[in-house]
Amino acid sequence: MNVYSRRAAIKALAAIPLLTMFEGKTLFAASDTPPIPSNVMGPDAALSRLLEGNKRYASGKVDARNFINTREALTKGQNPYASILSCADSRVSPELCFDEGRGDLFVNRLAGNFVTPEILASLEYGAAVLKAPVIMVLGHTECGAIKAAIDADKNDTNYPGHIQTITTALNPAVKAGQKDSGNLLAATTLENIKMNVGMLKDSTPLLRKLVQDKKLIVVGGLYHLDTGKVDIVV
Repeated sequence: MNVYSRRAAIKALAAIPLLTMFEGKTLFAASDTPPIPSNVMGPDAALSRLLEGNKRYASGKVDARNFINTREALTKGQNPYASILSCADSRVSPELCFDEGRGDLFVNRLAGNFVTPEILASLEYGAAVLKAPVIMVLGHTECGAIKAAIDADKNDTNYPGHIQTITTALNPAVKAGQKDSGNLLAATTLENIKMNVGMLKDSTPLLRKLVQDKKLIVVGGLYHLDTGKVDIVV
């Protein structure tokens, strides 16, 4: 190895964050010193904080925030107290609807708020490394991805590009929603939330163990576009 290569290797190693162990495996770890101490809490307290923040948002009484107060601390790392799997819909913004600031929520978004391998890996990182004690699968009313999945199932509609992969992934929720005699869009939206909560709770090797040890709770929420309110549905 030449001098340049050795220097490059040393520089690369220096950039690697601290390591931690989980179930005998090495993981990249966040800083030992939490940049936001108030975010260190148990699962029940974390869920309560989410819901209290949503109450403030829905009532229009949000907290005033000054990003300067946490700017320096957040350059050293992050310790969000909750992970959110949310739809990519521009009308749904988790940081806003839970009245939180930078560094508080570990947000993962894609149209239809369903679990993919990449999303699962991100949520595992949030739970096992960043120690966020709650995961919320956050669906919402009038979801375009759910509507497209229903249309694809009922009318054999083929969507362009990679959009069809979304409707295909959501098809099991459509089939489950059809068993309900009520509104298919509402039923499918709820089934999609419930399916993905169940998938995360039972996901090995990381999340299921954390749930069993009561270090993590996984819940499903429904965001109402008309009121801004989030209801826990599972």
